[in-house]
Amino acid sequence: MRDIVVVGAGGGGPVVAKELAARGLDVLVLEAGARHLRPEQEWTRLEDDTNDPITGRFRVGPSRREEAPWLRDFPQNSFVWQIAGVGGTTLHYFGNNPRPAAGAFAGYEGADRAEYDTAHVFPFPYAELRPYYEWCEETLPVRTAPMGTKEAVFFRGAERMGLTHQTWKDVRGPSYRAQENAILQPQGTAGRTADPARLLFPEARGCTFCGHCFQGCLEPRRAPRNLKAKRSTDNSYVPMMLTADAWAPGGRAAELVTDAYVVRVLSERAGSRTAARGVVYRTPDGALHTVEARVVVLAGGCIENPRLWLNSGLPNPNDWVGRGLTEHHLDWVVGTFDEYTGESKGAGSNARLDFPGYGGVENVCLPPALQAFAVAYSDAGMSGYYDNGAGVGPQGADTLGRLVGNDLKAALTDVNKLLTALVVTDDDVQAENRVTRSAIIPPDEHGPVPRVEIRHRARTARTRRNREFLAARSAELMRLAGARSVHRLDWAPLLLHVQSSMRMGLDAADSVLDATAEARWVDRLFIADNSALANAAGGANPTLTTQAVATRTAENIFRRYFGGDPWVGREAPTSSIDDRVTQAVLARGL
Repeated sequence: MRDIVVVGAGGGGPVVAKELAARGLDVLVLEAGARHLRPEQEWTRLEDDTNDPITGRFRVGPSRREEAPWLRDFPQNSFVWQIAGVGGTTLHYFGNNPRPAAGAFAGYEGADRAEYDTAHVFPFPYAELRPYYEWCEETLPVRTAPMGTKEAVFFRGAERMGLTHQTWKDVRGPSYRAQENAILQPQGTAGRTADPARLLFPEARGCTFCGHCFQGCLEPRRAPRNLKAKRSTDNSYVPMMLTADAWAPGGRAAELVTDAYVVRVLSERAGSRTAARGVVYRTPDGALHTVEARVVVLAGGCIENPRLWLNSGLPNPNDWVGRGLTEHHLDWVVGTFDEYTGESKGAGSNARLDFPGYGGVENVCLPPALQAFAVAYSDAGMSGYYDNGAGVGPQGADTLGRLVGNDLKAALTDVNKLLTALVVTDDDVQAENRVTRSAIIPPDEHGPVPRVEIRHRARTARTRRNREFLAARSAELMRLAGARSVHRLDWAPLLLHVQSSMRMGLDAADSVLDATAEARWVDRLFIADNSALANAAGGANPTLTTQAVATRTAENIFRRYFGGDPWVGREAPTSSIDDRVTQAVLARGL
Protein backbone atom coordinates (compact mmCIF):
# COMPACT_ATOMS: atom_id res chain seq x y z
CA MET A 1 0.00 0.00 0.00
CA ARG A 2 1.54 3.30 -1.14
CA ASP A 3 0.62 6.62 0.44
CA ILE A 4 0.22 8.43 -2.90
CA VAL A 5 0.10 7.32 -6.50
CA VAL A 6 0.38 10.13 -9.06
CA VAL A 7 -0.70 9.46 -12.64
CA GLY A 8 1.40 11.60 -14.98
CA ALA A 9 4.76 13.40 -14.78
CA GLY A 10 3.95 16.49 -16.83
CA GLY A 11 3.31 20.01 -15.61
CA GLY A 12 1.34 19.21 -12.44
CA GLY A 13 2.03 15.68 -11.19
CA PRO A 14 5.67 16.24 -10.17
CA VAL A 15 4.60 19.29 -8.15
CA VAL A 16 2.33 17.23 -5.91
CA ALA A 17 4.95 14.46 -5.79
CA LYS A 18 7.74 16.83 -4.74
CA GLU A 19 5.68 18.49 -2.03
CA LEU A 20 4.42 15.23 -0.49
CA ALA A 21 7.73 13.39 -0.81
CA ALA A 22 9.35 16.31 1.03
CA ARG A 23 6.90 15.64 3.89
CA GLY A 24 8.04 12.03 4.13
CA LEU A 25 5.16 10.31 2.31
CA ASP A 26 5.65 7.23 0.11
CA VAL A 27 4.98 8.59 -3.40
CA LEU A 28 4.86 6.63 -6.66
CA VAL A 29 4.66 8.51 -9.97
CA LEU A 30 3.50 6.62 -13.07
CA GLU A 31 4.25 8.16 -16.47
CA ALA A 32 2.89 6.69 -19.72
CA GLY A 33 5.77 8.01 -21.83
CA ALA A 34 9.54 7.99 -21.74
CA ARG A 35 12.10 9.67 -19.57
CA HIS A 36 14.93 11.37 -21.45
CA LEU A 37 17.87 11.00 -19.09
CA ARG A 38 20.49 12.32 -21.51
CA PRO A 39 18.85 15.03 -23.64
CA GLU A 40 22.17 16.20 -25.07
CA GLN A 41 22.56 12.78 -26.66
CA GLU A 42 18.87 11.94 -27.24
CA TRP A 43 17.46 15.22 -28.62
CA THR A 44 18.28 17.38 -31.61
CA ARG A 45 17.34 20.91 -32.63
CA LEU A 46 15.86 19.69 -35.91
CA GLU A 47 12.31 20.97 -35.76
CA ASP A 48 10.58 18.16 -37.64
CA ASP A 49 12.61 15.48 -35.87
CA THR A 50 11.39 16.88 -32.57
CA ASN A 51 7.85 18.02 -33.27
CA ASP A 52 6.37 15.78 -35.96
CA PRO A 53 3.12 14.53 -34.35
CA ILE A 54 3.54 11.06 -35.87
CA THR A 55 7.27 10.30 -35.64
CA GLY A 56 8.72 13.13 -33.56
CA ARG A 57 10.49 12.77 -30.25
CA PHE A 58 7.91 15.11 -28.67
CA ARG A 59 4.52 13.55 -29.38
CA VAL A 60 1.68 11.74 -27.63
CA GLY A 61 2.85 8.18 -28.03
CA PRO A 62 5.02 5.34 -26.74
CA SER A 63 8.74 5.60 -26.09
CA ARG A 64 9.68 3.69 -29.24
CA ARG A 65 9.29 6.08 -32.15
CA GLU A 66 8.86 3.14 -34.53
CA GLU A 67 5.46 2.55 -32.93
CA ALA A 68 2.39 4.58 -33.89
CA PRO A 69 1.25 7.48 -31.70
CA TRP A 70 -1.77 7.00 -29.47
CA LEU A 71 -4.91 7.78 -31.43
CA ARG A 72 -7.35 10.59 -30.71
CA ASP A 73 -10.59 11.43 -32.47
CA PHE A 74 -10.98 15.02 -33.73
CA PRO A 75 -14.38 15.55 -35.39
CA GLN A 76 -13.28 19.07 -36.36
CA ASN A 77 -10.05 20.03 -38.13
CA SER A 78 -7.82 20.55 -35.08
CA PHE A 79 -4.84 19.23 -33.22
CA VAL A 80 -3.83 19.10 -29.55
CA TRP A 81 -0.11 19.81 -29.31
CA GLN A 82 0.91 17.80 -26.26
CA ILE A 83 3.79 15.52 -25.27
CA ALA A 84 3.87 12.19 -23.47
CA GLY A 85 6.87 11.59 -21.25
CA VAL A 86 8.55 12.94 -18.14
CA GLY A 87 8.13 16.71 -18.30
CA GLY A 88 5.04 16.35 -20.47
CA THR A 89 4.15 19.39 -22.51
CA THR A 90 6.50 21.54 -20.41
CA LEU A 91 9.25 19.97 -22.54
CA HIS A 92 8.33 22.41 -25.30
CA TYR A 93 6.70 25.23 -23.36
CA PHE A 94 8.39 28.60 -23.33
CA GLY A 95 8.70 28.84 -19.56
CA ASN A 96 6.13 31.66 -19.46
CA ASN A 97 4.80 31.94 -15.91
CA PRO A 98 2.67 35.08 -15.62
CA ARG A 99 0.13 35.35 -12.85
CA PRO A 100 -3.46 35.63 -14.14
CA ALA A 101 -5.88 38.47 -13.65
CA ALA A 102 -7.76 38.44 -10.33
CA GLY A 103 -11.13 38.59 -12.11
CA ALA A 104 -10.91 34.85 -12.84
CA PHE A 105 -11.32 34.13 -9.11
CA ALA A 106 -14.18 34.19 -6.62
CA GLY A 107 -14.77 37.37 -4.64
CA TYR A 108 -13.43 39.77 -7.27
CA GLU A 109 -15.24 43.11 -7.07
CA GLY A 110 -13.24 45.24 -9.50
CA ALA A 111 -14.94 47.74 -11.79
CA ASP A 112 -14.32 45.42 -14.74
CA ARG A 113 -15.87 42.37 -13.06
CA ALA A 114 -18.49 41.97 -15.80
CA GLU A 115 -15.75 41.49 -18.40
CA TYR A 116 -15.01 37.97 -17.08
CA ASP A 117 -16.80 34.62 -17.18
CA THR A 118 -18.32 35.22 -13.75
CA ALA A 119 -20.33 31.98 -13.89
CA HIS A 120 -17.19 29.82 -13.81
CA VAL A 121 -14.67 31.38 -11.43
CA PHE A 122 -12.07 29.66 -9.27
CA PRO A 123 -13.78 28.66 -5.98
CA PHE A 124 -11.49 30.83 -3.83
CA PRO A 125 -10.13 34.40 -3.99
CA TYR A 126 -6.99 35.33 -5.89
CA ALA A 127 -5.36 36.49 -2.65
CA GLU A 128 -5.63 32.96 -1.27
CA LEU A 129 -3.53 31.61 -4.14
CA ARG A 130 -0.90 34.37 -4.06
CA PRO A 131 1.37 32.65 -1.48
CA TYR A 132 1.32 29.50 -3.61
CA TYR A 133 2.35 31.56 -6.64
CA GLU A 134 5.23 32.96 -4.60
CA TRP A 135 6.18 29.45 -3.46
CA CYS A 136 6.32 28.12 -7.03
CA GLU A 137 8.14 31.23 -8.29
CA GLU A 138 10.93 30.60 -5.81
CA THR A 139 10.99 26.85 -6.36
CA LEU A 140 11.36 26.88 -10.15
CA PRO A 141 12.66 29.73 -9.98
CA VAL A 142 10.72 32.37 -11.97
CA ARG A 143 12.46 35.63 -12.85
CA THR A 144 11.83 38.62 -15.11
CA ALA A 145 12.99 37.77 -18.63
CA PRO A 146 16.15 39.34 -20.05
CA MET A 147 15.64 41.76 -22.93
CA GLY A 148 17.00 41.68 -26.48
CA THR A 149 16.33 43.28 -29.85
CA LYS A 150 12.91 41.72 -30.52
CA GLU A 151 11.73 42.78 -27.07
CA ALA A 152 12.93 46.34 -27.67
CA VAL A 153 10.93 46.49 -30.93
CA PHE A 154 7.86 44.99 -29.23
CA PHE A 155 8.09 47.46 -26.34
CA ARG A 156 8.51 50.36 -28.77
CA GLY A 157 5.11 49.54 -30.24
CA ALA A 158 3.56 49.09 -26.79
CA GLU A 159 4.86 52.44 -25.57
CA ARG A 160 3.46 54.19 -28.64
CA MET A 161 0.09 52.56 -27.89
CA GLY A 162 0.13 54.50 -24.61
CA LEU A 163 0.07 51.39 -22.42
CA THR A 164 1.41 51.39 -18.87
CA HIS A 165 4.72 49.65 -18.26
CA GLN A 166 3.96 47.03 -15.61
CA THR A 167 6.81 46.23 -13.21
CA TRP A 168 4.92 44.12 -10.67
CA LYS A 169 3.76 40.50 -10.82
CA ASP A 170 0.01 40.99 -10.20
CA VAL A 171 -1.99 42.20 -13.21
CA ARG A 172 -3.53 45.62 -12.53
CA GLY A 173 -4.74 46.98 -15.85
CA PRO A 174 -3.97 47.23 -19.58
CA SER A 175 -0.19 47.19 -19.72
CA TYR A 176 2.98 45.80 -21.22
CA ARG A 177 5.75 43.99 -19.38
CA ALA A 178 8.60 41.56 -19.60
CA GLN A 179 7.47 37.98 -19.17
CA GLU A 180 7.91 36.30 -15.83
CA ASN A 181 9.77 33.24 -17.09
CA ALA A 182 10.94 29.99 -15.55
CA ILE A 183 14.25 30.21 -17.40
CA LEU A 184 17.53 30.67 -15.58
CA GLN A 185 19.11 34.07 -16.16
CA PRO A 186 22.19 34.12 -18.43
CA GLN A 187 25.46 34.21 -16.53
CA GLY A 188 29.09 33.95 -17.53
CA THR A 189 29.44 33.58 -21.29
CA ALA A 190 25.74 32.74 -21.83
CA GLY A 191 24.12 35.36 -24.03
CA ARG A 192 27.50 36.95 -24.76
CA THR A 193 28.94 34.66 -27.42
CA ALA A 194 27.83 32.36 -30.23
CA ASP A 195 30.96 30.21 -29.92
CA PRO A 196 29.70 26.72 -28.88
CA ALA A 197 33.04 25.96 -27.23
CA ARG A 198 32.40 28.83 -24.80
CA LEU A 199 28.80 27.89 -24.06
CA LEU A 200 29.63 24.90 -21.89
CA PHE A 201 28.85 24.67 -18.19
CA PRO A 202 30.24 26.02 -15.87
CA GLU A 203 31.67 28.85 -18.01
CA ALA A 204 28.14 29.40 -19.32
CA ARG A 205 25.17 29.28 -16.97
CA GLY A 206 21.50 29.82 -17.65
CA CYS A 207 19.89 30.74 -20.97
CA THR A 208 22.27 30.85 -23.95
CA PHE A 209 19.69 32.56 -26.22
CA CYS A 210 19.74 29.62 -28.66
CA GLY A 211 16.14 30.21 -29.79
CA HIS A 212 15.11 26.53 -29.62
CA CYS A 213 12.82 26.41 -26.57
CA PHE A 214 10.24 24.37 -28.49
CA GLN A 215 12.75 21.55 -29.05
CA GLY A 216 13.43 21.03 -25.35
CA CYS A 217 16.25 22.66 -23.42
CA LEU A 218 19.79 21.34 -23.92
CA GLU A 219 21.52 24.44 -22.60
CA PRO A 220 24.00 24.99 -21.27
CA ARG A 221 25.72 21.83 -22.43
CA ARG A 222 27.27 19.70 -19.66
CA ALA A 223 25.16 21.34 -16.94
CA PRO A 224 23.58 19.04 -14.32
CA ARG A 225 19.98 18.28 -15.24
CA ASN A 226 18.54 20.61 -12.59
CA LEU A 227 20.68 23.49 -13.93
CA LYS A 228 19.45 23.34 -17.52
CA ALA A 229 18.12 26.77 -18.37
CA LYS A 230 14.43 26.15 -19.06
CA ARG A 231 12.53 25.02 -15.98
CA SER A 232 10.35 22.36 -17.57
CA THR A 233 9.42 19.91 -14.84
CA ASP A 234 12.01 17.37 -16.00
CA ASN A 235 14.61 20.01 -15.07
CA SER A 236 12.97 21.32 -11.89
CA TYR A 237 10.29 19.44 -9.97
CA VAL A 238 11.28 15.95 -11.16
CA PRO A 239 14.88 16.17 -9.85
CA MET A 240 13.48 17.56 -6.60
CA MET A 241 10.92 14.79 -6.13
CA LEU A 242 13.59 12.14 -6.83
CA THR A 243 16.01 13.64 -4.29
CA ALA A 244 13.59 14.77 -1.56
CA ASP A 245 15.47 12.69 1.03
CA ALA A 246 18.64 14.72 0.32
CA TRP A 247 17.34 18.25 0.75
CA ALA A 248 14.15 18.05 2.86
CA PRO A 249 14.42 17.18 6.58
CA GLY A 250 12.42 13.98 7.00
CA GLY A 251 11.88 13.77 3.22
CA ARG A 252 11.61 10.59 1.21
CA ALA A 253 12.58 10.24 -2.43
CA ALA A 254 9.64 9.60 -4.75
CA GLU A 255 9.70 6.63 -7.10
CA LEU A 256 9.17 7.17 -10.84
CA VAL A 257 8.07 4.42 -13.25
CA THR A 258 7.98 5.30 -16.97
CA ASP A 259 6.27 3.52 -19.88
CA ALA A 260 3.47 2.84 -17.41
CA TYR A 261 0.10 3.63 -18.99
CA VAL A 262 -2.66 3.77 -16.36
CA VAL A 263 -5.78 2.12 -17.74
CA ARG A 264 -8.05 2.10 -14.70
CA VAL A 265 -8.63 3.85 -11.40
CA LEU A 266 -9.65 1.34 -8.75
CA SER A 267 -12.51 2.34 -6.47
CA GLU A 268 -14.69 0.88 -3.73
CA ARG A 269 -17.89 1.76 -1.94
CA ALA A 270 -17.46 3.30 1.52
CA GLY A 271 -20.98 3.62 2.92
CA SER A 272 -22.87 5.88 0.57
CA ARG A 273 -19.65 7.18 -1.00
CA THR A 274 -17.19 5.97 -3.60
CA ALA A 275 -13.48 6.10 -2.74
CA ALA A 276 -10.36 5.60 -4.84
CA ARG A 277 -8.03 2.83 -3.70
CA GLY A 278 -5.39 2.56 -6.43
CA VAL A 279 -4.76 2.12 -10.14
CA VAL A 280 -4.00 -0.50 -12.77
CA TYR A 281 -1.27 0.28 -15.30
CA ARG A 282 -0.04 -1.43 -18.43
CA THR A 283 3.61 -1.85 -19.45
CA PRO A 284 4.86 -2.22 -23.05
CA ASP A 285 5.00 -6.02 -22.73
CA GLY A 286 1.21 -6.01 -22.22
CA ALA A 287 1.35 -6.94 -18.55
CA LEU A 288 -1.10 -5.29 -16.14
CA HIS A 289 0.09 -4.14 -12.71
CA THR A 290 -2.00 -3.10 -9.72
CA VAL A 291 -0.94 -0.45 -7.21
CA GLU A 292 -3.01 0.25 -4.12
CA ALA A 293 -2.71 3.67 -2.52
CA ARG A 294 -4.38 5.75 0.15
CA VAL A 295 -4.74 8.69 -2.27
CA VAL A 296 -4.79 8.80 -6.08
CA VAL A 297 -3.80 11.98 -7.95
CA LEU A 298 -4.62 12.27 -11.66
CA ALA A 299 -2.25 14.47 -13.65
CA GLY A 300 -2.42 12.90 -17.09
CA GLY A 301 -3.65 16.02 -18.86
CA CYS A 302 -6.89 17.52 -20.13
CA ILE A 303 -7.47 14.76 -22.67
CA GLU A 304 -6.32 11.68 -20.81
CA ASN A 305 -7.90 12.45 -17.42
CA PRO A 306 -11.51 12.38 -18.74
CA ARG A 307 -10.70 9.28 -20.80
CA LEU A 308 -9.31 7.46 -17.75
CA TRP A 309 -12.23 8.53 -15.58
CA LEU A 310 -14.81 7.34 -18.10
CA ASN A 311 -12.93 4.12 -18.89
CA SER A 312 -12.78 3.40 -15.13
CA GLY A 313 -16.56 3.70 -14.76
CA LEU A 314 -16.29 6.39 -12.09
CA PRO A 315 -19.40 8.41 -11.18
CA ASN A 316 -20.37 11.31 -13.43
CA PRO A 317 -23.81 12.37 -12.17
CA ASN A 318 -23.80 15.90 -13.60
CA ASP A 319 -22.17 14.86 -16.92
CA TRP A 320 -19.38 17.42 -16.53
CA VAL A 321 -16.46 15.01 -16.74
CA GLY A 322 -14.59 16.19 -19.84
CA ARG A 323 -16.79 19.27 -20.35
CA GLY A 324 -15.79 22.93 -20.28
CA LEU A 325 -12.49 22.57 -22.15
CA THR A 326 -10.87 25.97 -22.69
CA GLU A 327 -7.88 26.55 -24.98
CA HIS A 328 -7.33 30.31 -25.34
CA HIS A 329 -8.73 30.54 -28.91
CA LEU A 330 -5.28 31.40 -30.24
CA ASP A 331 -4.48 33.66 -33.17
CA TRP A 332 -1.29 34.89 -34.81
CA VAL A 333 -0.34 38.35 -36.10
CA VAL A 334 3.03 38.94 -37.75
CA GLY A 335 4.73 42.14 -38.83
CA THR A 336 7.47 42.37 -41.46
CA PHE A 337 10.15 45.00 -40.83
CA ASP A 338 12.98 46.60 -42.78
CA GLU A 339 15.16 46.52 -39.68
CA TYR A 340 16.72 43.60 -37.83
CA THR A 341 14.44 42.30 -35.06
CA GLY A 342 16.34 39.21 -33.91
CA GLU A 343 13.08 37.27 -34.03
CA SER A 344 14.69 33.82 -33.89
CA LYS A 345 17.12 34.68 -31.09
CA GLY A 346 16.63 34.20 -27.38
CA ALA A 347 14.00 32.55 -25.24
CA GLY A 348 10.65 31.61 -26.75
CA SER A 349 8.69 34.53 -25.31
CA ASN A 350 10.07 37.39 -23.24
CA ALA A 351 7.46 40.15 -23.60
CA ARG A 352 3.69 40.47 -23.33
CA LEU A 353 0.66 42.77 -23.23
CA ASP A 354 -2.08 42.23 -20.64
CA PHE A 355 -5.70 43.30 -21.12
CA PRO A 356 -7.65 42.07 -18.05
CA GLY A 357 -11.01 40.62 -19.03
CA TYR A 358 -9.82 40.01 -22.58
CA GLY A 359 -6.55 38.08 -22.33
CA GLY A 360 -3.04 38.83 -23.49
CA VAL A 361 -0.66 39.18 -26.41
CA GLU A 362 2.78 37.58 -26.38
CA ASN A 363 5.82 38.16 -28.52
CA VAL A 364 6.95 34.72 -29.67
CA CYS A 365 10.34 33.57 -30.90
CA LEU A 366 10.35 30.62 -33.30
CA PRO A 367 13.06 28.98 -35.38
CA PRO A 368 12.56 29.10 -39.17
CA ALA A 369 10.53 25.92 -39.84
CA LEU A 370 8.03 26.63 -37.06
CA GLN A 371 7.80 30.25 -38.20
CA ALA A 372 6.92 28.99 -41.68
CA PHE A 373 4.26 26.73 -40.20
CA ALA A 374 2.81 29.60 -38.17
CA VAL A 375 2.32 31.91 -41.17
CA ALA A 376 0.74 29.13 -43.25
CA TYR A 377 -1.80 27.92 -40.66
CA SER A 378 -5.21 29.52 -40.95
CA ASP A 379 -8.95 29.03 -40.71
CA ALA A 380 -9.46 31.93 -43.13
CA GLY A 381 -8.15 30.28 -46.27
CA MET A 382 -5.50 31.80 -48.53
CA SER A 383 -4.79 35.49 -48.27
CA GLY A 384 -6.03 37.24 -51.40
CA TYR A 385 -7.92 34.21 -52.73
CA TYR A 386 -10.67 33.08 -50.36
CA ASP A 387 -11.58 33.53 -46.71
CA ASN A 388 -13.08 30.08 -45.99
CA GLY A 389 -16.20 31.76 -44.61
CA ALA A 390 -14.37 32.41 -41.34
CA GLY A 391 -16.38 35.54 -40.59
CA VAL A 392 -13.48 37.52 -39.09
CA GLY A 393 -11.72 40.59 -40.42
CA PRO A 394 -8.11 41.68 -40.79
CA GLN A 395 -8.56 43.97 -37.73
CA GLY A 396 -6.08 46.53 -39.01
CA ALA A 397 -3.78 44.06 -40.74
CA ASP A 398 -2.95 44.19 -44.46
CA THR A 399 -3.90 40.57 -45.08
CA LEU A 400 -6.09 37.88 -43.56
CA GLY A 401 -5.38 34.17 -43.95
CA ARG A 402 -2.32 32.10 -44.68
CA LEU A 403 0.35 33.59 -46.86
CA VAL A 404 1.16 31.79 -50.10
CA GLY A 405 3.42 32.25 -53.11
CA ASN A 406 5.45 35.42 -53.35
CA ASP A 407 3.86 36.86 -50.21
CA LEU A 408 5.03 33.85 -48.20
CA LYS A 409 8.51 33.94 -49.71
CA ALA A 410 8.81 37.67 -49.03
CA ALA A 411 7.75 37.26 -45.41
CA LEU A 412 10.21 34.42 -44.81
CA THR A 413 13.15 35.88 -46.70
CA ASP A 414 14.67 36.81 -43.35
CA VAL A 415 12.93 35.56 -40.22
CA ASN A 416 15.02 38.00 -38.22
CA LYS A 417 13.08 40.87 -39.77
CA LEU A 418 9.75 39.60 -38.46
CA LEU A 419 7.93 40.31 -35.21
CA THR A 420 5.18 37.97 -34.09
CA ALA A 421 2.29 38.31 -31.68
CA LEU A 422 0.37 35.37 -30.24
CA VAL A 423 -3.20 36.25 -29.26
CA VAL A 424 -4.19 34.41 -26.05
CA THR A 425 -7.85 34.97 -25.16
CA ASP A 426 -9.70 34.60 -21.89
CA ASP A 427 -12.25 32.03 -23.10
CA ASP A 428 -15.67 31.40 -21.68
CA VAL A 429 -16.23 27.92 -20.28
CA GLN A 430 -18.59 26.15 -22.71
CA ALA A 431 -20.13 22.79 -21.87
CA GLU A 432 -20.17 21.73 -25.53
CA ASN A 433 -16.34 21.94 -25.73
CA ARG A 434 -15.52 18.58 -24.29
CA VAL A 435 -13.60 15.30 -24.18
CA THR A 436 -15.59 12.06 -24.49
CA ARG A 437 -14.86 8.53 -25.73
CA SER A 438 -14.82 7.91 -29.45
CA ALA A 439 -17.54 5.78 -31.03
CA ILE A 440 -15.72 5.91 -34.37
CA ILE A 441 -12.11 4.91 -33.72
CA PRO A 442 -11.78 1.39 -32.27
CA PRO A 443 -10.27 1.07 -28.78
CA ASP A 444 -6.50 0.76 -28.57
CA GLU A 445 -4.57 -1.47 -26.19
CA HIS A 446 -5.40 0.95 -23.34
CA GLY A 447 -9.14 1.07 -23.92
CA PRO A 448 -11.59 3.43 -25.71
CA VAL A 449 -9.75 6.42 -27.16
CA PRO A 450 -10.60 10.07 -26.43
CA ARG A 451 -12.73 12.25 -28.71
CA VAL A 452 -11.96 15.99 -28.52
CA GLU A 453 -14.81 18.26 -29.58
CA ILE A 454 -14.14 22.00 -30.00
CA ARG A 455 -16.91 24.20 -31.44
CA HIS A 456 -14.39 26.47 -33.12
CA ARG A 457 -16.97 28.58 -34.95
CA ALA A 458 -19.58 28.48 -32.20
CA ARG A 459 -17.77 30.43 -29.50
CA THR A 460 -19.60 32.72 -27.13
CA ALA A 461 -19.92 36.36 -28.10
CA ARG A 462 -17.47 37.29 -25.34
CA THR A 463 -14.79 34.84 -26.49
CA ARG A 464 -15.08 36.10 -30.07
CA ARG A 465 -14.99 39.70 -28.85
CA ASN A 466 -11.81 38.99 -26.91
CA ARG A 467 -10.05 37.48 -29.90
CA GLU A 468 -11.00 40.31 -32.25
CA PHE A 469 -9.98 42.93 -29.70
CA LEU A 470 -6.59 41.32 -29.09
CA ALA A 471 -5.95 40.82 -32.82
CA ALA A 472 -6.63 44.51 -33.39
CA ARG A 473 -4.29 45.50 -30.57
CA SER A 474 -1.61 43.23 -32.04
CA ALA A 475 -1.89 44.84 -35.46
CA GLU A 476 -1.80 48.28 -33.85
CA LEU A 477 1.38 47.38 -32.00
CA MET A 478 3.04 46.19 -35.21
CA ARG A 479 2.14 49.41 -37.02
CA LEU A 480 3.41 51.62 -34.24
CA ALA A 481 6.59 49.58 -33.87
CA GLY A 482 7.37 50.34 -37.53
CA ALA A 483 6.22 47.27 -39.47
CA ARG A 484 6.23 47.55 -43.25
CA SER A 485 3.31 45.13 -43.51
CA VAL A 486 1.06 43.30 -41.04
CA HIS A 487 -0.55 39.89 -41.52
CA ARG A 488 -3.30 38.25 -39.48
CA LEU A 489 -3.54 34.48 -39.78
CA ASP A 490 -6.86 33.64 -38.05
CA TRP A 491 -5.43 30.40 -36.74
CA ALA A 492 -7.49 27.25 -37.00
CA PRO A 493 -7.96 25.42 -33.65
CA LEU A 494 -4.42 24.60 -32.55
CA LEU A 495 -4.80 23.51 -28.94
CA LEU A 496 -1.61 24.56 -27.16
CA HIS A 497 -3.07 25.84 -23.90
CA VAL A 498 -5.78 23.39 -22.83
CA GLN A 499 -7.50 23.71 -19.47
CA SER A 500 -10.63 23.00 -17.47
CA SER A 501 -11.87 19.61 -18.74
CA MET A 502 -12.15 18.36 -15.12
CA ARG A 503 -12.74 21.77 -13.63
CA MET A 504 -13.03 22.81 -10.01
CA GLY A 505 -15.84 25.22 -9.27
CA LEU A 506 -18.24 26.85 -6.86
CA ASP A 507 -21.30 25.10 -8.28
CA ALA A 508 -21.63 21.31 -8.01
CA ALA A 509 -23.89 21.41 -11.06
CA ASP A 510 -21.09 22.30 -13.49
CA SER A 511 -17.83 21.15 -11.92
CA VAL A 512 -16.03 17.88 -11.18
CA LEU A 513 -13.83 19.02 -8.30
CA ASP A 514 -14.50 20.91 -5.10
CA ALA A 515 -12.35 23.82 -3.89
CA THR A 516 -9.63 21.45 -2.62
CA ALA A 517 -9.32 19.74 -6.07
CA GLU A 518 -10.82 16.52 -4.66
CA ALA A 519 -13.41 14.78 -6.85
CA ARG A 520 -16.94 15.60 -5.74
CA TRP A 521 -18.14 11.98 -6.03
CA VAL A 522 -14.94 10.00 -5.37
CA ASP A 523 -13.13 10.42 -2.08
CA ARG A 524 -9.33 10.25 -2.03
CA LEU A 525 -9.17 11.12 -5.73
CA PHE A 526 -7.60 14.46 -6.65
CA ILE A 527 -6.67 16.15 -9.92
CA ALA A 528 -3.52 18.25 -10.22
CA ASP A 529 -2.93 19.50 -13.75
CA ASN A 530 -4.43 21.98 -16.24
CA SER A 531 -7.68 20.03 -16.36
CA ALA A 532 -8.42 21.08 -12.75
CA LEU A 533 -8.40 24.81 -13.59
CA ALA A 534 -11.80 26.44 -13.19
CA ASN A 535 -11.51 28.54 -16.34
CA ALA A 536 -9.01 29.91 -18.86
CA ALA A 537 -7.13 31.75 -16.07
CA GLY A 538 -7.88 35.14 -17.56
CA GLY A 539 -5.89 34.28 -20.69
CA ALA A 540 -2.60 33.80 -18.83
CA ASN A 541 -0.32 30.90 -19.71
CA PRO A 542 -1.66 28.14 -17.45
CA THR A 543 1.47 26.45 -16.06
CA LEU A 544 2.14 28.71 -13.06
CA THR A 545 -1.51 28.65 -12.00
CA THR A 546 -1.61 24.86 -12.41
CA GLN A 547 1.51 24.47 -10.29
CA ALA A 548 0.27 26.89 -7.63
CA VAL A 549 -3.06 25.04 -7.43
CA ALA A 550 -1.20 21.70 -7.36
CA THR A 551 0.90 22.92 -4.42
CA ARG A 552 -2.28 23.93 -2.63
CA THR A 553 -3.78 20.53 -3.52
CA ALA A 554 -0.77 18.73 -2.03
CA GLU A 555 -1.28 20.69 1.17
CA ASN A 556 -4.96 19.72 1.26
CA ILE A 557 -4.05 16.05 0.77
CA PHE A 558 -1.42 16.20 3.51
CA ARG A 559 -3.78 17.85 5.96
CA ARG A 560 -6.94 15.85 5.18
CA TYR A 561 -5.58 12.32 4.85
CA PHE A 562 -2.20 12.32 6.62
CA GLY A 563 -2.80 14.57 9.63
CA GLY A 564 -0.29 17.21 8.56
CA ASP A 565 -0.27 20.97 9.00
CA PRO A 566 -0.19 23.58 6.23
CA TRP A 567 3.30 24.66 5.25
CA VAL A 568 3.03 27.42 2.66
CA GLY A 569 4.23 30.67 4.20
CA ARG A 570 5.79 28.95 7.24
CA GLU A 571 9.16 28.31 5.69
CA ALA A 572 11.07 29.21 2.55
CA PRO A 573 10.82 26.56 -0.16
CA THR A 574 14.02 24.96 -1.39
CA SER A 575 14.83 26.11 -4.92
CA SER A 576 15.26 23.49 -7.61
CA ILE A 577 18.75 24.93 -8.22
CA ASP A 578 19.77 24.62 -4.57
CA ASP A 579 23.27 23.13 -4.10
CA ARG A 580 21.83 20.17 -2.18
CA VAL A 581 19.61 19.27 -5.14
CA THR A 582 22.54 19.65 -7.55
CA GLN A 583 24.79 17.41 -5.47
CA ALA A 584 22.11 14.72 -5.23
CA VAL A 585 21.39 14.92 -8.98
CA LEU A 586 25.09 14.45 -9.77
CA ALA A 587 25.58 11.68 -7.21
CA ARG A 588 22.59 9.69 -8.45
CA GLY A 589 23.07 10.27 -12.17
CA LEU A 590 19.69 11.97 -12.55
